[in-house]
Amino acid sequence: MGSYTEIYQLALDKPEEFWAAAADDLVWQKRWDKVLDETNSPFNNWFSGGRINTCYNALDRHVDEGNSSRLALIYDSPVTNVKQKITYLELRNRVASFSGVLRKYGVEYGDRVLIYMPMIPETVIAMLACARIGAIHSVVFGGFASNELAKRIDDAKPKVIVSASCGVEPGRIVEYKPLLDNALKLSNSEPNHCIIFQREMHEAELIEKRDIDWHDAHDRVTSVDCVEVEATDPVYILYTSGTTGIPKGVVRPTAGHLVSLKWSMKSIYDVDPGDVYWAASDVGWVVGHSYIVYAPLFHGCTSILYEGKPVGTPDAGAFWRVISEHQVNCMFTAPTAIRAIKKEDPYGKLVKKYNLKCLRSQFLAGERCDPDTLEWTKNILNVPVIDHWWQTETGWPIASNCLGIEQRDIKPGSPTCAVPGWKIDVLDEFSKPVPTGEIGAISLKLPLPPGSLPTLWQNDERFVESYLTTYPGYYETGDAGIIDEDGYLHILSRTDDIINVAGHRLSTGGMEQVLAEHKDVAECAVLGVNDQLKGQIPLGLIVLKDGINTEHSEIIEDVIKMVRTEIGPVAAFKVATVVKRLPKTRSGKILRGIIQKIADSVDYDMPATIDDPEILNEIKESLQKIGYAKQ
Repeated sequence: MGSYTEIYQLALDKPEEFWAAAADDLVWQKRWDKVLDETNSPFNNWFSGGRINTCYNALDRHVDEGNSSRLALIYDSPVTNVKQKITYLELRNRVASFSGVLRKYGVEYGDRVLIYMPMIPETVIAMLACARIGAIHSVVFGGFASNELAKRIDDAKPKVIVSASCGVEPGRIVEYKPLLDNALKLSNSEPNHCIIFQREMHEAELIEKRDIDWHDAHDRVTSVDCVEVEATDPVYILYTSGTTGIPKGVVRPTAGHLVSLKWSMKSIYDVDPGDVYWAASDVGWVVGHSYIVYAPLFHGCTSILYEGKPVGTPDAGAFWRVISEHQVNCMFTAPTAIRAIKKEDPYGKLVKKYNLKCLRSQFLAGERCDPDTLEWTKNILNVPVIDHWWQTETGWPIASNCLGIEQRDIKPGSPTCAVPGWKIDVLDEFSKPVPTGEIGAISLKLPLPPGSLPTLWQNDERFVESYLTTYPGYYETGDAGIIDEDGYLHILSRTDDIINVAGHRLSTGGMEQVLAEHKDVAECAVLGVNDQLKGQIPLGLIVLKDGINTEHSEIIEDVIKMVRTEIGPVAAFKVATVVKRLPKTRSGKILRGIIQKIADSVDYDMPATIDDPEILNEIKESLQKIGYAKQ
């Protein structure tokens, strides 16, 4: 196959040759006319002129090649005590049938279908059924607030909405139907029908004529075959929060999505057809789209669909139980999930209850991974722990240790180097690369590789304004960091988390890395707060591991000394406080910007993605005790 350096250089020098070879690993109805079409740059297209189908490559291909009995999905739901194993043939048949349901209710090629569902097999079936008939799906995280759901309905204008009666969280039922009904009252776009999957733990009231029960919808339905679609057609729209409050509809092109994800399974994750792959995420996020539903099925793997939490379902050994029971070979989760486990089981005692010899690698992504979390995970699992970095917009990893090409040395705190196909530069404010080791804006050289967004849904202007304007010739990632002397990338923070302390540009992420090294700290956040003298100073919030009895003042004194020693007095890190928990999005990202506004007594809008709004009151009270968040 060649070394990482050789393969990376080939992708850089001869991208069309490189990606054409990767595309040959898929089944096409018509080969492309042009690998990369830049005639309408910056709205570039990969594999233009080609015709292909996502669902065929995910399901029918494996059935046609004699792998009907291989497991496609293992559904494991500790919150409902249900487990199901679904073969490729069974999944293909159920998807083909639901494709017939969509057709029955008027969904055709190019129409949108909004999916508002929990982590159940029917969600995967609905997604693949859309792809089967050339409809464009837009998945919205189940339980999302009505006003945010309404915005997505207005933008996508779905012909049909597929939902469920409820989601199940530890200790509570989340009713989806009232949220959906309210969203439809708020929106200006009305679907023809809503298809509702009734879960046995709660049955929703259906509105006559508009709402149809999932099972009733299948009456007198004929299964549907795969439809050829244009390589450049969108397979889905995934909304990500926008700074204006209006969500951005990230478009995923069909062929680029197929080619990049299929290639990534072996090259990055080093898994083979038949291996068991588990991305512990949610289908509402890009990780769930790429690595629960699509990539594992493109590659002929068995994918785990997990309806549970890292802790509390029933304990901090939940992940290890799933790995052992289902013989998972490669796992992918967010650092915040690992920190939650570490907080409850700091010495990894629960790992010893399970046989994890099947596990070959553990991948982490979704937010910056501090070295302490990575080292702890490595020590308890005794497998390579790979931090890698990507975004909703890119759809697949930008930087990673590519285990299927060549495992490189692991540097805790770094996602290693650019994945072949990506060119990463760290730029200054004049769009010039900064010297090695200096902090700047992490940017991606155009054209972007297959699978990344070609534009935003029906908003080319906003696409250019949001991503391509600040650094001409580059895509703006919004992340800041450095490239070291070995070419390793280090993500330090978002560009808006670079704080200016008395004229010095400092990364709050670098300070968080120091705080996380303290033996009693489970997780932490550092943000810049206003200061009359220095402009900004850093403020640290720390969550302690369970069972720590040391005086809080002593721990705070320790972490202040650690930052002073490792970063220097220039950081002016003098203020920290212990909090019970940190406010996060449902995908586990810490809401640093909101904490900053609370500390500075600035008004803010309640984020739609927040996991538990009550945490913000707790944070405010903690900050008031140290002189911030003034009334």
